[in-house]
Amino acid sequence: MAKEPQEIKLIALDMDGTLLNDNHEVPEPNRQAIKEAKKQGMEVVLCTGRSLMACEDYAKELELDSYLVTGNGSEIWNKDGELLDRTMMKSDLIEMMIELKNKHSIHHWAASVNRVWKNDMPEDIPNHEWLKFGFDIKDDEVRETVFDLLSNHQELEVSNSSLTNIEINAAGVNKAVALTKLCEELNCHMGNVLAVGDSLNDIAMIKEAGYGVAMGNAQPDVKESADWVTAENNEAGVAKAIQKFALRKE
Repeated sequence: MAKEPQEIKLIALDMDGTLLNDNHEVPEPNRQAIKEAKKQGMEVVLCTGRSLMACEDYAKELELDSYLVTGNGSEIWNKDGELLDRTMMKSDLIEMMIELKNKHSIHHWAASVNRVWKNDMPEDIPNHEWLKFGFDIKDDEVRETVFDLLSNHQELEVSNSSLTNIEINAAGVNKAVALTKLCEELNCHMGNVLAVGDSLNDIAMIKEAGYGVAMGNAQPDVKESADWVTAENNEAGVAKAIQKFALRKE
């Protein structure tokens, strides 16, 4: 069923492979489109798998005085930089994934509330508050095995942010759920959202948003889930999406 046209009140942007080019920079057309959308009263929200520490400088650079959705939706931060919502993973799930890492000799990272651990972990895992776990697996067969195993676990939400990684959150944590909570704060609904992304961790918000846009460089499943496919991240595809659906400039 085709979606009914809605007024855009919230623009949700993934970062890596979407807002940012391959040099991790914001292309100037994206910057200008965001500025114009803000001038017209729209909320522009970074909605990312990154931690707060890894995205707040971009928010400041873009002069975004809005909310931030981090860790694939495991945390939501308000306009004053205060924590609005947080959903953590149980430590026994983290320990299970460490066992998987050791079994397959694969790279990992993990995000606790106060730092990101890369290929190292604390000895006292239960004494930390965990938000997200990730693997980077170059071997296609191993990656598929691990992805399938974790996807069948009822306590986990499994996605990716690139073709070689796997990202794991607590079940029920994704960008769409976080944006739904934000809509309640802003007195709007998901039909008023323009969501743009490129990877599996963006599919939920792309499907549920009033306008869901996939990048030209997006994974095939993401493009299939989208209402429209824009240009690639190196071609300022975010600007084109904002102009088309939010600013109504063809």
